[in-house]
Amino acid sequence: QVRLVGAGGGVVQPGGSLRLSCAVSGSDFASFVMHWYRQAPGKQRELVATITTTSSTHYASSARGRFTIFRDNDKNEVYLQMNSLKFEDTAVYYCNGVIPGRAAYWGQGTQVTVSS
Repeated sequence: QVRLVGAGGGVVQPGGSLRLSCAVSGSDFASFVMHWYRQAPGKQRELVATITTTSSTHYASSARGRFTIFRDNDKNEVYLQMNSLKFEDTAVYYCNGVIPGRAAYWGQGTQVTVSS
């Protein structure tokens, strides 16, 4: 059974940093394309960042230059380093793992609140 467990959310002031993590178990992590999504209150879930099986990365325009997605295949984890956080980054962040053409899995979400 594949399981994704996200962690690392919290409350941070504007301009601060947080690092989210997502631990994957139950399958070959190296085969997963990993994504971070977020959903703010009253808004649709949106894609924030992607890292492929070869560690190519892609970012939403709102995240580019401030967020970094990276993976550790030895630890079966993916991370989202978030710097220069803004009020509008407040959301529940979800990790998503996809084995292309086969299956997709979601973590449980972790709350990030940017507040002064």
